[in-house]
Order: sequence, then structure tokens, then C-alpha cells
Amino acid sequence: MSDQPDRLRLGGMALANGLLVHGPTHWAAAVVDDDGEMVVGSGPKPRLALGPLDTVPIARGIIRMAEAMMMVPAARSGVPEARLAMEDRPAGVIVLGTMAVAAIARRRIRSVVWQELVATTVSVLPVLIMLRQSPVSRWHAVEHKSIAAYERAGAAGLATNGTDPKEHTRCGSNLVLPLMVSGALGNIAARAVRGRGRRALVRASALAVGIGASVEAFAFAERNPNHPVSRVIHGAGHAIQAGFVTREPNAEELAVGRAAIEALLRVETMGAPA
Repeated sequence: MSDQPDRLRLGGMALANGLLVHGPTHWAAAVVDDDGEMVVGSGPKPRLALGPLDTVPIARGIIRMAEAMMMVPAARSGVPEARLAMEDRPAGVIVLGTMAVAAIARRRIRSVVWQELVATTVSVLPVLIMLRQSPVSRWHAVEHKSIAAYERAGAAGLATNGTDPKEHTRCGSNLVLPLMVSGALGNIAARAVRGRGRRALVRASALAVGIGASVEAFAFAERNPNHPVSRVIHGAGHAIQAGFVTREPNAEELAVGRAAIEALLRVETMGAPA
């Protein structure tokens, strides 16, 4: 995530009680446990060695997304105190509720295009509103500020990570619009197929291709920030970050962010466990 040749490319994920970050070969997490104590851990980054597929467009996007998801159970195993953003009961209720409303919309609205537009919006908006009120929004800002601080001034910049913006141009929120569009198109294509089995196969295939294509769109926008498509993707991502999924963190939370990246830098550069 850095253009500086002497700095590692970092990514991250906000947890419900801390931060998970990752570099080229390792992950590290710093969380606050139930007693208010900071717990730090790290481990090797899961990788999928699939040979030539690593360079094939769409396929490589699916692989990268799968590897990102594989880091979650790895981090939970290495740092059992870590809690995921969607673990609490209200989040589960909201997700189930939006699925039910989306299903009703698909049954009641005649136009297939409008069905998917309403269903997609209903599926996303309540989750964003929930995240706005959740502590996860502050940890999300900690992620952005801490990575931006490292990109700005290396390890020394972490001491002032509170001064960096809470929005980041390469946040995963930039995937939301491409995923919404690809998901809607996939569902429309599946509806044109007869037979429940064939329809399910088309929907599953469209989901996989949509994920891969969305990752490719994310990467394209990073490489070509001034392209009109990139501006739309980044504009939607920034609006989601600023309006819903990031809030200014406090000093204690910023300290946790510093600890996570410092642990990652140790294990990446020296191989020493956090």
C-alpha cells in the first residue's frame, strides 16, 4: 500500500475490538480484551499457490479475496481475544432482516432491474448505518490512520498517526460499488436461465466472476486514479467511509493501531514473533 521502495505494502481489517494488519508474508493483530488489556499476536500469512492462475485476470482477484478471508480464522486462532465486526447479535439480526426484505422486493416488484436495484440497496444500506453506530467505525479509522502514517513517514510516522485522515483511497469500501453492480448483473443473468439447478450454477459462477472483476476494478482504480471509472469507484468509496464506516478514534485506540503495525514490522523484517 506504499509507493516508497523502502516501505512494505500494508493492508488491514478493522475488528470489533482492535485491528488486523498484514504485509507481504505475515499478519499481526492488536486487540483490547474484556479486561481492557491490549493483546498482540502475529503469524504467517495464508497463501494459495495456484501457479499460472495467480496472473490470470479475474482468477487472481478471486485468489486474493480468498487469501484475505483466510487471514480471519488465522488471526482468530493466533489471537483468540479478537472479535469480528459482525459477531454481535444486532448485526446478525440486521443481516437476516435485510435478506428477508430483499427477497420480498424481488417477489413484489415487476421490473427485474428495479428488483435488483432495490434488493441491493436494502441489503447494503442498513449494514452501513449499523456500522456507523458501531465501535468498528473507530477501529476502521485507526486502520486508515495507522497505515497512512506508515506510508507517510515509515515506522517513525506511527507516533503521530492521529494526524492522518480517517479516509484512505485504497479502503475496501471501494469494492462496494463494483460488487453491487456485478451482483445485480449476475442475478439478472441467472433469472434468464431455466431450471433451478442451472440457475443456481449461473448465480454461483456470476458471484465468483463478480468478485474477481471487482478486485480487478479496485486495482485498476489504484493504478489509474484519474480515469473516469476510477473517480466513480473512489467517489463511492470515500462517501461510504466519510458518511458511514469511519469515526475519529481516541488516543487509546490509536495506540492499539500503532502496536499492530509495529508488531507486523517486527515479524516482516526480522521474523520475530509479536
